[in-house]
Amino acid sequence: MKGCKSLFLFGMIMSLLFITACSKGNEGTSGDERQNLSLLTGGTGGTYYPLGGQIGNIITDNTNANITPQTSGASAENMETLRAGEAEIAFSQTDIAAYAVEAKEMFKGNPIDNIQAISSLYPETVQLVTTAKSGIKSVEDLKGKKVSVGAPGSGAYINAMQILALHGLTAKDIKAQNLSFDESTDGIQAGNIDAAFITAGTPTGAVEALSVQNDIVVLPIADEKIKELVKKYPYYAEDTIPSGTYKIKSDVKTVAVKAMLVVRKDMDKDLVYEMTKAIYDNTDKITHAKGKLITAETALEGLGEMELHPGAAKYFEEKGITK
Repeated sequence: MKGCKSLFLFGMIMSLLFITACSKGNEGTSGDERQNLSLLTGGTGGTYYPLGGQIGNIITDNTNANITPQTSGASAENMETLRAGEAEIAFSQTDIAAYAVEAKEMFKGNPIDNIQAISSLYPETVQLVTTAKSGIKSVEDLKGKKVSVGAPGSGAYINAMQILALHGLTAKDIKAQNLSFDESTDGIQAGNIDAAFITAGTPTGAVEALSVQNDIVVLPIADEKIKELVKKYPYYAEDTIPSGTYKIKSDVKTVAVKAMLVVRKDMDKDLVYEMTKAIYDNTDKITHAKGKLITAETALEGLGEMELHPGAAKYFEEKGITK
């Protein structure tokens, strides 16, 4: 009797071990194993970082991916990090991602061919920020002033150079400073610089912080200049910063590009589909001010010729949304 019981217990133990081994061996194919992925955002004073935290949480809660948002130098640096295979997902301006694929501007002669789009998100407004005490009232008034134009090769830097050129100015006509958004507003606060180009969703955290102690001025771009810019660079669109933003007293006309999510081309189609679905089926959980502008209906606007990742394309096809 004892021998029978021992054989029975031995058989049960072996069966359990076999089932456990099989289930472990199938974890990767069943989709149960969580994947740790990096989401590149931007500096803490911009929009990418706080919004990236919320989008990361939504993806983590609704898929088998565990998303870790990371601070970065934003668009251009993010594209280079994806090129190097050191992250999987990233925020970018649509114009910078297009330049990366098309080997233009800072990527001239060196295209990035391992990235595709998930979607565009919301307008990123080009904000020429200064204070009332600076006396600066127009783009032309920047001549001879200390102006932050963003890091070399950044999206803000490209926007600054294009807008300055449109007004007959170059980097040599200003005392250009290469600063992050936080450094820019800190510099204005301290009196070390006079103005800054900041390309980000409004309201931008760094500018909001500056407005607490300062009378903020956002320089307008004239209608004819906006038309010229849009014609020459089709990734731009007219935009308005509404009165009340940063306590400004009237609307300010300017331009914007779009923010977007970019993913490595070698990402699994099913996973990217689930990530895209998670974001757009849960936009009501995005509490950031830009959340209300993130919709499936506008997700393919401003992408130009950039390819969608097949996983994202599958989601938008199911929704009947096309470029």
